[in-house]
Amino acid sequence: MVVDEIRKQFPALSRRVYGKDLVYFDNAATSQRVRSVIDMWNRISCESNANIHRAVHRMADEATQAYEEARDAVKDFLNASSREEIVFTSGTTAAINLAAFCFGEAFVNEGDEVIVTEAEHHSNIVPWQMMCRRKGAVLKVLPVDESGHLMMEKLDDLLGERVRIMAVTHISNVLGIVNPVKEIIEKCHSRGVPVLVDGAQGAVHCRVDVRDLDCDFYVFSGHKLYAATGTGVLYGKKSLLDQMPPYMGGGEMVGTVSFSETTYAPLPMKFEAGTQNFASAATLKPAVEFINSLNDNELIKYNDSIRDYLLYELTRDERIRLFGVPRGTSEEKIPLFSFVVEGVHHEDLALILDKMGVAVRSGQMCAEPLMDRFGVTGMLRASLAPYNTMEEAEYFVKCLNKATDMLI
Repeated sequence: MVVDEIRKQFPALSRRVYGKDLVYFDNAATSQRVRSVIDMWNRISCESNANIHRAVHRMADEATQAYEEARDAVKDFLNASSREEIVFTSGTTAAINLAAFCFGEAFVNEGDEVIVTEAEHHSNIVPWQMMCRRKGAVLKVLPVDESGHLMMEKLDDLLGERVRIMAVTHISNVLGIVNPVKEIIEKCHSRGVPVLVDGAQGAVHCRVDVRDLDCDFYVFSGHKLYAATGTGVLYGKKSLLDQMPPYMGGGEMVGTVSFSETTYAPLPMKFEAGTQNFASAATLKPAVEFINSLNDNELIKYNDSIRDYLLYELTRDERIRLFGVPRGTSEEKIPLFSFVVEGVHHEDLALILDKMGVAVRSGQMCAEPLMDRFGVTGMLRASLAPYNTMEEAEYFVKCLNKATDMLI
């Protein structure tokens, strides 16, 4: 009953595809939008469409208030120390690029080192590569084992005296394993190394407390947690953000401007140059309010039972190779399953499933180094949200078996 009530809040879930009820299992890429998010975006767009932080008229004030209320909501959602530590971006990718560029300018020199992991999304690899190339630094990689877990025993050897920062995903968008980020942060901090956590999946599936984690940066996208696209967050410790130069120059990120010298605005405005995507950013508030409403024990148990069912079905089928298998309890895995079927191309499977009304992802999942590590050209990924049901999971397994039989 709880799930039925949740589903009513998502208009897209009632549609049909090729005459079949939609089963949306591509939530790791983009979640569907909750009605309160749609209503907020419509309200700002229709009633308060005016530039923020500038004019004194009523519409501009309404837009500014909605934008800054979203910042306060995100601050509370992450348990950040202050609102100045919350910088709005266009998504996780923009947030990591901002952090990599500005941190590099402030703290990285020739011969220094940066650590990433083998499980990272391209967005948490390429910006660091670009920064290393620009600064003459070296990129080092913490590998994963066959089950998809980080090889933590190798981290000590990587943490040399020239390491300036480590970037690690909270949860891999391919493997679905919850990484031991708190342990990583503690180990890195013991060597004086700050840590950026890619929370694109973590912010959706974990209760994130940045002060408890003690991470130095945490980033995520709005469109993966029921908010509008074009929204993202960079959390950074104020002590670091204060020392980092701005990423872009322009309106609103300045204190004073003259042809001889420009001073910068205080945090977080220093990093928010130009007109922001204010209508979409405002939807972060209803989105995190919706996530907070999901803290229901019966709902959690139900969602866990779906995850465990799919984990069982996908591991018992000898034709399937699942990537990201829990070593202990299933609690260390979110309901995200990437796999290949022997002798079948992942895209062919995805196309047939689509005709059956099931939306899944196929391809490299923007993680080509991880594909190379496991010796595959791509995978099929099913990723669930709290609005998905056991009936949908059972239908997915039935359709997957049927599609596999058709292709083998």
